[in-house]
Amino acid sequence: MVLYTTPFPNSCLSALHAVSWALIFPCYWLVDRLVASFIPTTYEKRQRADDPCCLQLFCTVLFTPVYLALLVAALPFAFLGFIFWSPLQSARRPYSYSRLEDKSPAGGAALLSEWKGTGAGKSFCFATANVCLLPDSLARLNNVFNTQARAKEIGQRIRNGAARPQIKIYIDSPTNTSISAASFSSLVSPQGSDGARAVPGSIKRTASVEYKGDGGRHPSDEAANGPASGDQADGSLEDSCIVRISGEEGGGPQEADDPTTGSQARNGAGGTPKGPTPNHNQRDGDSGSLGSPSASRESLVKARAGQDSGGSGEPGANSKLLYKTSVVKKAAARRRRHPDEAFDHEVSAFFPANLDFLCLQEVFDKRAAAKLKEQLHGYFEYILYDVGVYGCHGCCNFKCLNSGLFFASRYPVMDVAYHCYPNGCSFDALASKGALFLKVQVGSTPQDQRIVGYIACTHLHAPPEDSAVRCEQLDLLQDWLADFRKSTSSTSTANPEELVVFDVICGDLNFDNCSSDDKLEQQHSLFTRYKDPCRLGPGEEKPWAIGTLLDTNGLYDEDVCTPDNLQKVLESEEGRREYLAFPTSKSPGAGQKGRKDLLKGNGRRIDYMLHAEEGLCPDWKAEVEEFSFITQLSGLTDHLPVAMRLMVSAGEEEA
Repeated sequence: MVLYTTPFPNSCLSALHAVSWALIFPCYWLVDRLVASFIPTTYEKRQRADDPCCLQLFCTVLFTPVYLALLVAALPFAFLGFIFWSPLQSARRPYSYSRLEDKSPAGGAALLSEWKGTGAGKSFCFATANVCLLPDSLARLNNVFNTQARAKEIGQRIRNGAARPQIKIYIDSPTNTSISAASFSSLVSPQGSDGARAVPGSIKRTASVEYKGDGGRHPSDEAANGPASGDQADGSLEDSCIVRISGEEGGGPQEADDPTTGSQARNGAGGTPKGPTPNHNQRDGDSGSLGSPSASRESLVKARAGQDSGGSGEPGANSKLLYKTSVVKKAAARRRRHPDEAFDHEVSAFFPANLDFLCLQEVFDKRAAAKLKEQLHGYFEYILYDVGVYGCHGCCNFKCLNSGLFFASRYPVMDVAYHCYPNGCSFDALASKGALFLKVQVGSTPQDQRIVGYIACTHLHAPPEDSAVRCEQLDLLQDWLADFRKSTSSTSTANPEELVVFDVICGDLNFDNCSSDDKLEQQHSLFTRYKDPCRLGPGEEKPWAIGTLLDTNGLYDEDVCTPDNLQKVLESEEGRREYLAFPTSKSPGAGQKGRKDLLKGNGRRIDYMLHAEEGLCPDWKAEVEEFSFITQLSGLTDHLPVAMRLMVSAGEEEA
């Protein structure tokens, strides 16, 4: 299938669309700013309370007449632009595809050649998040603002988290003999870009930590001789290391800070103290970003690039990572494994290292999508954005916004399909909510058979009272996915050209598994075909699963305004009751404060990661290896991202 990099089939239509949108945009921007000035967030309300001169109120009164006058002047041009813009949407393709070719060992072409479907198998990591990148006036209804700045910061944080090296932590102690899987919390990787700088200063290691590379190589050997090729068990080129932590009677090892940089690490660059400022106002390198000197010392293991032999100070081939023992122990201690659970799960302050596929929802604003794409292209080679339809094309109602879906991948995308849900109603009908289906290639066998996987990203109807609408959309989702797989699969069953190794559905489904009002959705047949790692059955969650919808009233509280603070809060039952949204039934508002004794469960989990156990290639299986709830976007959205790592391997007959 040909993937198109422009939304229109020829340059003439693209130019006409650009001119028509240029006529519409001033009116659109003025309406957005005018409405936004009358919808303050809780952070702005606190600022106004601390402003004795009422400067913000004065600015609102001063600029409102200016906005109104400019809006009246822009209306005739907007009307003229709309006359041309609206019919053009019938010729518009339902997505834009972007590829930033990467010829490095981490690029898509290199990733395809590293796995041949043999050996111990390979893991693939998926993440999904609702990022609330609406026009600013609409985003404020969810208590977030400054959409353009948030888009850039979200992209930087996701890229920084995913680009960290992956480590495996083995804990040796008299009371704990378990082995943790690949760690979700670990190191920051020096990227050399604006959003992923190395943390200045070094942290000394202690004698109680053994550092091992694959094959028993010591990091100092690798620093001197360079990394050995083919060390990864699954043929992966991913950065990884193994940290072995020995248990000691009578307490853990002492922390050893570099005296020359300890105060700087505690207080931030230049000694600037940290404060409860909203994260979307932070610049690159401020608190909350992984490249920050003041980032968490509990869940972030700091790293620095060693100077090369020439003493230039630039990261080189001889870069060495130094780890802080107590920090690694704390990161490992946060990992949980239920006695009856076959995989690890945690609340993590960072996106998982070596993230392969990213599905986002509510990327409605085009300018925000462009900023997000620019940031994520530093890690993901393949991106689909501006997904959906506008006007009356493809759906019954007039669509003012696209679907908000956004997809990024490290692996090549082979086929794409998008469908708009035709049954949207109320305010949801203004957006072309639907489902995006993708087929990706993740490897090839020695017999030149393609190894592929299927991913579906969706965002369902939002109004809580419309359960029947969501159930109908789930029916459509299953039918469309079956049609997509049938139309893109290999033609010969006896001698297939492809091996399907995973089938994943992710997105914001706008219902949870604990509300009595969502019983229809909880019992849908989708959950018999696809497995939810967090679910025991209809209306019954696993004890470690937590909600993904935050209480919007508390987004800027100091207790949750940074990724680490939010992580600590969500690890306690009291914190979850305070800052997560719970089923409200007939009670107005999402806030739960003052009603803690009435709350049950761990909050509303409406963001899902589902995977199929059937319909894959015979004798192959995909099993969950890790699952995490992520706090790295604290202050930037009202949802918690979730991530899942699948281990794909051949069955016993082929093993």
